[in-house]
Amino acid sequence: MTDLVAKTAIDRRLADIVQPVIEGLGFELIRLRLMGGKTRVLQIMADRPDGGIGVDECGDISTAVSAVLDVEDPLEDNYVLEVSSPGIDRPLTRLKDFEMWKGWEARVETTELIDGRRRFKGDLAGVEGDEVLITIQEGGEDVTIGLQFDWLSDAKLILSDELISEMLRQKKVAEPTEGQFDEIEEIDGDEDDEPTTPETKH
Repeated sequence: MTDLVAKTAIDRRLADIVQPVIEGLGFELIRLRLMGGKTRVLQIMADRPDGGIGVDECGDISTAVSAVLDVEDPLEDNYVLEVSSPGIDRPLTRLKDFEMWKGWEARVETTELIDGRRRFKGDLAGVEGDEVLITIQEGGEDVTIGLQFDWLSDAKLILSDELISEMLRQKKVAEPTEGQFDEIEEIDGDEDDEPTTPETKH
């Protein structure tokens, strides 16, 4: 479990509980954060291994995670569970994310100063061993540098029109066929003959 997936001790403990459940459903845990406040919020980001998770699938994860947390009962106080997709400008929390999104622009922050800076913006150039490669502008030239994955404190893709198009393509690939939805409607006992889409089904 990397610090970027679950940063604090309680986050890592919760991640150890919910990650097997999420993976058992065929998804991956991208990030988990327990947020403070009057009522604490447990935020879970999940995705398909190849990207493109839908609203209904987030609901399935929420149901399964709620069940295991009720049994394990790791939190004494009340909390609200939120399960979502990583979003378009998704966080990069695992070493493999930097290889998967090679060629896309990202913003990376480090825990320590490196050459007098902590923030780097550029195109991801994959990974080499335990290093994240990123191509940045220095003196008007493209320079590819390597950052130890353990040095990273935060990393996310930068929103662009091209990235939006790619995410929409992934979402389209992930959408169930009408036949699959007919089967779901039958199980739910819904008599509506028209299959619904993830965007409109509540």
